[in-house]
Amino acid sequence: MCYGFDGEGALRRSLEERGLSRRSMVKGALGAVAGGAMLAAVPGLLSPAGAAVAAKRGACRVPPGRISIQLWTLRDDLNGAAGFDATMTKIAEMGYPRVEQALGYFGKSAAELRAFYDDLGIRASSSHDGISATPADLQTKLQNAATLGQRYMVVPYLASSSLSDWQTWAEQMNVEAAAAKRYGIAYGYHNHAHEFTTDLGGGVTPWDVLTTELDPGLVHLEIDIYWAVTGGVNRGLSNDEAVDFAIDTIKSGPQRVRQYHVKDRNAATGDHVDLGTGFIDFAKVFEAHEVEEYIVENDTPEISPLRTAEVGYSYLRRLRY
Repeated sequence: MCYGFDGEGALRRSLEERGLSRRSMVKGALGAVAGGAMLAAVPGLLSPAGAAVAAKRGACRVPPGRISIQLWTLRDDLNGAAGFDATMTKIAEMGYPRVEQALGYFGKSAAELRAFYDDLGIRASSSHDGISATPADLQTKLQNAATLGQRYMVVPYLASSSLSDWQTWAEQMNVEAAAAKRYGIAYGYHNHAHEFTTDLGGGVTPWDVLTTELDPGLVHLEIDIYWAVTGGVNRGLSNDEAVDFAIDTIKSGPQRVRQYHVKDRNAATGDHVDLGTGFIDFAKVFEAHEVEEYIVENDTPEISPLRTAEVGYSYLRRLRY
């Protein structure tokens, strides 16, 4: 299957489905043009390998309406002098149609945040939320997500060297996922690297527990490509082999991979870098498995959070696979 047959048409249909105005569509298109111009105007912004991958000729492309950004990437601006409203306005102007929530609602109620996003022409389609401490907390979390119009809700991080902890968490996630399904929300888990390397006893890893015990009819996976590749590197694989390890991880589990965190890795240092400046062959990953949402992320933006956002959006718009 290929999502790339008509990128501009996909954007138009995606916007029309959400009832957005022509003004919002034009604003997104101008953001895309500006992003492309920015990439062309800054020599060396993409590494040679990144530029080659972005320009790879193929029939498929990432539909613009499926591109998102994880707000953790923008935390310094959101919490800093720029502030939430101004930063999110710039994200919308770049052309992003979606965001993945993190860090709370910045003083707004869920309804107020939804109204703010609606005015910008973007949608909070996903969120990172920990496992709830109480049933009441779970209901509040689900009601807020429904108010925002989310399609997805994702557990962002769990860590322990105890087998029983991971088994308990898997059971809790299945319960929460069943409740989320009643709200029409898909419930997922987001990986880091330690799930692939922590020995829980007898060579069993957290990833073994999750893929065995999470109900594939209820819980999907949001694969962080950087961290999956890092898991491969930490298991002693070369960079190229680690990319193949990530692809095998994506394709082998019984749970459906519905979302990606698209995050690049420096070949020498392993640091987080902006899309197209590292070694990860995203075209190869996307060709192996397409998803419903491609979420730009960089834990440590190199120049500024907004530059990372702009580079990420433009890279995904240019990518062919």
